[in-house]
Amino acid sequence: MSIKQVLFRLYPNKEQTIKLHYWKRLHCLLYNACVANRKTQYKQFNHSVDYFEQQNSLPEFKEVWPEYKELGSHTLQATVKRVDLAFQRFFKLKSGYPKFKSGRYYRGWTYPDKAGWKTKSTGQHGQLTLSNLGTIQIRGKARDWGIPKACTIIYKQSKWYACITIDGNPTRPTTDIGAIGLDFGVNHAIATSNGDLIDNPRFLKQSQEKIKKLSKKSRRKRA
Repeated sequence: MSIKQVLFRLYPNKEQTIKLHYWKRLHCLLYNACVANRKTQYKQFNHSVDYFEQQNSLPEFKEVWPEYKELGSHTLQATVKRVDLAFQRFFKLKSGYPKFKSGRYYRGWTYPDKAGWKTKSTGQHGQLTLSNLGTIQIRGKARDWGIPKACTIIYKQSKWYACITIDGNPTRPTTDIGAIGLDFGVNHAIATSNGDLIDNPRFLKQSQEKIKKLSKKSRRKRA
C-alpha cells in the first residue's frame, strides 16, 4: 500500500460557499490566536507553550467561542498542530518566527482522519460530505484509488478544492518470481538462469542466403 494525494475541484452551492468562507475565517483566527498565545506566554512568563497544552485548552476555547463547535474537534486540533509545526521549523532554524496569517491568504483547513467528512467516489468525480455543511459535488480523476484517510479543504484563485489523502495500491505491478539472469550468446540469443534457451534468429545469415538466391535468379534471366 502507498500513501497518495488526489486533488478534486469542489462545486458548492451558494449557501455552502458562504459557510466555507466563514469556516476558513474561523480557522485563520484560531491559528493567529495560537501564535499570539505562544508569543505572550514566552514574553511575559518565560513559558514555552507546546502543542498538547493548546490542544487541551480547545474545549474551554469552544465554550468561550461556541461558533467553533460545528467545525469538529479533530479539524481544530489539526490547525493547532499546524502552528506547532511552524514553531518546530523555527526552532530548527529552517524558517523565520511564525507570523500572523491574513484571512485573505489563509488557504484552508484539514480533517486529519475520517472524522467529520466522507467521500463517495471511485477516484473519478463523486461527492464529498462535510459535517454541518452537507454534500458537495466534486470533479477530478485519480490515477489510482484506495481508502480515503484525510482531507484538506483548500481555497485558491477563487475556487474550492479538496485534497484527499488515500492509502492505495501502487501503480507499478509487483512480481514474486524474483530476478532472472540473462546471458546473450552466439549459438543462442538468450540463456536464462532458469535454464531456458532462446535460439538466435540469425537474421544476417538468413538475409545473405536470400540475397544469393535472388542474385542467382537474376543472372539466369540475363543469360
